[in-house]
Amino acid sequence: MTATTGAQWPRWQAVSANFRGTRELDHARVTPRVDLATLYEQHHLGLIRLARLLVDDLPSAEDAVHDAFLGMHRNLDSIRDADAALAYVRRAVVNQSRSQLRRRRTVREHLKGAEPEVTPPADDDVLLAEEHREVLGALDRLPPRQREVLVLRYWSDLSEAQIADALGISKGTVKSQASRAVAALGEAMGVQR
Repeated sequence: MTATTGAQWPRWQAVSANFRGTRELDHARVTPRVDLATLYEQHHLGLIRLARLLVDDLPSAEDAVHDAFLGMHRNLDSIRDADAALAYVRRAVVNQSRSQLRRRRTVREHLKGAEPEVTPPADDDVLLAEEHREVLGALDRLPPRQREVLVLRYWSDLSEAQIADALGISKGTVKSQASRAVAALGEAMGVQR
C-alpha cells in the first residue's frame, strides 16, 4: 500500500458517505412522511366514537385512541402512505379497545362480590335518547367480534375489506359476523323480519 493510496482512502469514504446521504435525502423527498398532526386532527373524533362504542365509556375510549396514536408515533418512520396510516391507527384503536375489555373482565373476575356494581354517571343517560340507550344496550350484549364488525361497518362506515384489515379476519368472516350481528341486534330490539 502506497502513501498515495492510503491518503485517497479517506477521501473515497467521504465521497461515499456524501452519496449515501444524498440518496437518503432523495428517498425522503420521493416518499413523504405521514403528517401525524393532520391525521390526528382529521380522524381523532371518529376514532374516539369508534372506541366509545367498543368499550362503552368515554375516558377508556380516549385512552385507546391516545395509545393508538402514541404507537403510531413510535412507528411513524415505517409508514409512508396516509391511507396505510389511517388503517394502522384504526386497527390499533380496535386492539387497544379489546385489551381494555380483557383487563376489565379480569378485574371483574377477581373482584366478584367484593364491591357493588358501579352505575354509570347520570349525565350519560341524559345525553342519550331512550332509543339510543336501547341500541347501545343491545349492542353491548353482542359477542365482541359481532359488535366490532357492526361498529366498524355502520358507525365508522368502513368497507368489508377495511373491516377485515382492521380486525385481521377475512372478508367472508366480516360478512357472516355482520349478518349474525344484525339478526341478533334485531332480535334483541324486538324487530321482526
